[in-house]
Amino acid sequence: MKKIFFLFLLFCSSSIFAHEPQLEFPDYKKTKLTNGMTLLLMEQQEVPIVSFQFLLRTGTVVDPPGKEGLSALTIGMLRKGTKTRSADQISSQLDFIGGLVNESASYDYCSLSAEFLKKDLTEGMDLLADILLNPVFPKEEFEKLSRQRIDEIKAAKDAASNVLDYYYASYVFGKHPYGRSVDGDEKSLASLVSEDALGHYQNFYKPGNVILAVVGDFKIAEMESLLRRHFEAWVNQPVPSPELPEPAQIQGNKLLLVNKPDSTQTFYRIGNIGSWRTNPDRVFIRVVNTLFGGRYTSMLNSELRINSGLTYGCDSWFENRKVRGPFSIESFTSNETTVKAMDLTLDVLRRLHEKGITQEALSSARNYIKGQFPLTMETTNQLAYVIAEWELYEMDSSEITNLYQLINAMTLADANRVIREYFPLDNLVFVLIGKASDIEDAVKKYSPKIDRKEITDPGF
Repeated sequence: MKKIFFLFLLFCSSSIFAHEPQLEFPDYKKTKLTNGMTLLLMEQQEVPIVSFQFLLRTGTVVDPPGKEGLSALTIGMLRKGTKTRSADQISSQLDFIGGLVNESASYDYCSLSAEFLKKDLTEGMDLLADILLNPVFPKEEFEKLSRQRIDEIKAAKDAASNVLDYYYASYVFGKHPYGRSVDGDEKSLASLVSEDALGHYQNFYKPGNVILAVVGDFKIAEMESLLRRHFEAWVNQPVPSPELPEPAQIQGNKLLLVNKPDSTQTFYRIGNIGSWRTNPDRVFIRVVNTLFGGRYTSMLNSELRINSGLTYGCDSWFENRKVRGPFSIESFTSNETTVKAMDLTLDVLRRLHEKGITQEALSSARNYIKGQFPLTMETTNQLAYVIAEWELYEMDSSEITNLYQLINAMTLADANRVIREYFPLDNLVFVLIGKASDIEDAVKKYSPKIDRKEITDPGF
């Protein structure tokens, strides 16, 4: 599909050399159906495609303990059969019109995206509405999908990089809902039945709990009328809204070693509880992290890959959610260089705190972000996701229109404050997946106590 550039450069004065161009985001209409369903509609007519982003305001944090993976299985079942179509009929119809439907689950929300050519919009819209409003959760399809997910988790454990995130989340967050696996595990998935998914759907899939963003080749008035025809009869009811507590920062160092006896490399992650989606410091954090571990020439990657050759990559990032998500530094290295690589990682973190960043580095990060940012919003599908996510977190297009202004206003004092507040130095969580017999004694220095698991054990 052709790339569509939705961000336009507007100049602040008649001289294009005197001022930096500013970003403008395309207009879109927000409205609500009488049943409470939120609609976000944006016309983009460069390509004859229409993209839909259905976002459920309920994420996997509502999965009961022991039933992790329920939210993910429920949204995965939507296209496995409706009152009028079987799973095979849904797939065949999508193939015939060249439509795409994909689903995903995350801690804060679940989403289903769809994309159709403009000429197939009527048929695609009928199919999408049927999937969303009339799923029947057939037992055979549920058991098939559950077994498939269990097999995928077992297979994922063959490669440490596939499951490091799950072990890290569980160890950092403990019993907090963010510590539960989004996709479930071998035990929790095996305990679920199709009635669980039906009950979850009946509890949470209500129009007042839904954001539907539509972007593409249409007229807003016509699309609004089409959506009202398909969704306004959907009856709204109250939705359970359990409180999501703020996770507590880990105090002191702690270390989990997941033994993978056949591993010739150690995969490690270091960090703690980090930031949240609407943090007023989010732009400043992004700038500092770009320098620390967010690009190829970052401090971490320069030392661990480019200069020392200890790894093929070392990154850092913040996962920003409704409440504080994790901050992570991640890399991998051969068994014999595990301590050397981890020591160097900690040295770079210490250097960030002791020396801060320079004005030259700050300018470099500004330019890098300005150069990369528009590339994340080039398609109708990406735009639909962005505006739906903004609505979820009660944000708006000022995320873009104010970006340059915020980046340019950032000072070295701001950077140093952000480093102190959000890049932990003394209280660190370590999660390693590797051959315990080769590395356990050596990594004891990072924590007064080592917790240990076998990768073959069910769960994370």
